[in-house]
Amino acid sequence: MEGPFVKVDTANAIAVSKQYCRQTGMKPGELPVFSRRYSHTELKAKLAKYREYIEVIHLFIHKFLSSISGSPIMIAVTDDRGYILELAGDPSIIETVRQLGIEEGIQFNKDAGTNSIDLCLAHGCPFQLIGEDHYHEILHGLACYTSGFHRNGGEVAGTISLMTDIRFAHPHLLALLCTMADSVERELLLRRQNTQLQVLNQFLLDTNFYGVVITDEQGRILEMNERCQSMLQLNPQAVYQHFSVYDIGMISCYFQRVIQRSEECIGVELCVNVKGVDHYYMLDVLPVYDMDQTLIRAVGSLRDITEMKKTEEMLRHTEKLVFAGQIAVGIAHEIRNPLTTVKGMLQLAEKDTRMRHYDLIMSELERMNLIVSEFLILGKPQVVHFLQERCLPILEEVLNLFEIEASLNGITLDFQNKRDHVIRCDRNQIKQVFMNILKNAVEAMPYGGSVQILLDTEGAYQLIRFADTGVGMTDDVLQRLGEPFHTTKPEGNGLGMMIVKKIIEAHKGRLVITSAVHEGTTVDIYLPIGQA
Repeated sequence: MEGPFVKVDTANAIAVSKQYCRQTGMKPGELPVFSRRYSHTELKAKLAKYREYIEVIHLFIHKFLSSISGSPIMIAVTDDRGYILELAGDPSIIETVRQLGIEEGIQFNKDAGTNSIDLCLAHGCPFQLIGEDHYHEILHGLACYTSGFHRNGGEVAGTISLMTDIRFAHPHLLALLCTMADSVERELLLRRQNTQLQVLNQFLLDTNFYGVVITDEQGRILEMNERCQSMLQLNPQAVYQHFSVYDIGMISCYFQRVIQRSEECIGVELCVNVKGVDHYYMLDVLPVYDMDQTLIRAVGSLRDITEMKKTEEMLRHTEKLVFAGQIAVGIAHEIRNPLTTVKGMLQLAEKDTRMRHYDLIMSELERMNLIVSEFLILGKPQVVHFLQERCLPILEEVLNLFEIEASLNGITLDFQNKRDHVIRCDRNQIKQVFMNILKNAVEAMPYGGSVQILLDTEGAYQLIRFADTGVGMTDDVLQRLGEPFHTTKPEGNGLGMMIVKKIIEAHKGRLVITSAVHEGTTVDIYLPIGQA
């Protein structure tokens, strides 16, 4: 990462440095004095700390020196305080500067005279000193260039300096040195990112809790741990590296979505039958992009949720018991009133053998029967058989049953089939859903009307829409729809829509209901195409 750009008047900075040298009594004709240096132990510790920096800098120094073979150039690397850590380059010039006291461990600060290392660190920008820009006359035959290199956070980590004979001075040398420093920073950043990825990959691949598969941008498998092979019931002896993930049927479509359509797949539930026992896994597949937002990897992880599914099943049974209690209370309340009516009518019948109130008695008894029937549907566990079924025949069966009732009530059924697909469902439960919704629609239009039925697709879902022109519902009623015994019908109990919601949830579908008072209600059912 490059440091912040700092605009500095370099000529003025050099002049100020020389003024400091004169004020402190430095003699321009004498050798520079390096008052501070690291001890052998301190230098060794600092080299260990800068090991990665120096290793990367060596790579670029070697390339640079190879391209200018024979030129008298020396390169110095310092830490963030100007202490020299490494010298490299032409042996003759290195020997010359050592005679001047310039060696590993000494510090280039302002007390060492006007120098490019101190100015670079002090002002936070690259510096060059050519000939008489140096304060000490012995350095007037040299050209020195210094550029800083930075840590990830942007602060200066150290400097790279180039020293050569003034005859070889050139403005491009400073630009070249800055480019080298930038390349060092990018290489360090890339190495650290790769290290982090390697650590993360190793952690993921070695874990016993997750199955992990990593592919390249073409879907070729780069890594797959043993846990993943076990979960997917793959051959434990086979080597899957460089095989296509598209050949693994159970997960191929999800990797295809990620790689070809850049869609994340989160929380996909898979069921694998192992020796007659169903095991459930949750699959996540995510794309990995480089800095240019180009896909470079697809990472899939599997986690075992079999125990969680068992726990959910237990909770569902517990929930049924709670509902059973609620329903029992409701039934007791609902049945008490019809029984009172029946009792009263029978008492009247003792006085009137013609049973003038026979119709009323039968009506109340019928209501009791409906309440008990719906209670039994919730209270008794139903055997569910999921099969591949086309949606159209199921819907047509229900519409045929309702045609006569709708006609008698002055209601027209307008059915439009745009796209019909196979859904994995329990046929009887889906029929029950359609019947309950149509029943509600008919009851919402006591004076006639119409129901528009649409069969279509939306994304990966089969859409079944029922839109009536009935009395509609308020927002408050709509929000509480599906609560047991919450109903606006005089003869209702609120269990019908609760059953509908339960069935749709069991089929991993969605139920969207919109309504407006005096305008009607639209019920959209979304069922996954080809799965449940």
